[in-house]
Amino acid sequence: MSLSRTMLHAIARLLTPYEREAVLGDLEELHSNNWRGIAEIVDLYVRRRIVLWKSWRPWVASFGLAVPLSLTLMGLSVSIAKAGQQWINGNILHGSNLALGPGLALLLSNIILLTAWSFTGAFVMGTISRRTVRISVALSFVPCAFCLARFRIESLSRFCLLLFMIPAAWGLMYGLRFARIRLRSALFFAALITALTIPAWSTKGAWIPNWALSWPAWYLVATSLRKAPSLEEHHPWQIS
Repeated sequence: MSLSRTMLHAIARLLTPYEREAVLGDLEELHSNNWRGIAEIVDLYVRRRIVLWKSWRPWVASFGLAVPLSLTLMGLSVSIAKAGQQWINGNILHGSNLALGPGLALLLSNIILLTAWSFTGAFVMGTISRRTVRISVALSFVPCAFCLARFRIESLSRFCLLLFMIPAAWGLMYGLRFARIRLRSALFFAALITALTIPAWSTKGAWIPNWALSWPAWYLVATSLRKAPSLEEHHPWQIS
């Protein structure tokens, strides 16, 4: 097989299996030049991608969720790592057991918030624009790479920036598989997040990042109100 033919079939993998079969069949019938076929497939793929961005969904997923969430959650991840280190070192230096206290309560509260914010944000990102999710994920890694390269806290590993990645990956996986979660689960997340952010409402300016991170949870509540009775028994997070 010639190089151009190999490249044609490789480029054709950008299309869905049905489209790929149809396009390659048409090119075969027209006896089209392989290089011209490559150009036509690339043109078709690019035009399909551009059409997707005419909707509000990929813009919200990429620039309303992926970028701001990754920036904010990296900051919270570092804060949790530093607070955990201080709590452990403080107890060890004082020769005491790792006892419960206000410091631990705040640390656990922030861990729960980080998990809930990461999960719900990634879940919504995966549901509202599935066909552009790779771009959204790539955009979320841009600020991560920037911050990793400039991390300067000697007592902490730079990878503490990425603590939010595990619950975010979990949420994205569910978001790609399902369109919404059960109302009870959605209300649980929304109520939990709201309750844990109440103490920060009295802090000047704190409500802005809190709201930016919390709205995906309430979006899940709104979408879960749509009934999907035929799917309700399929999965504990269901979800259509």
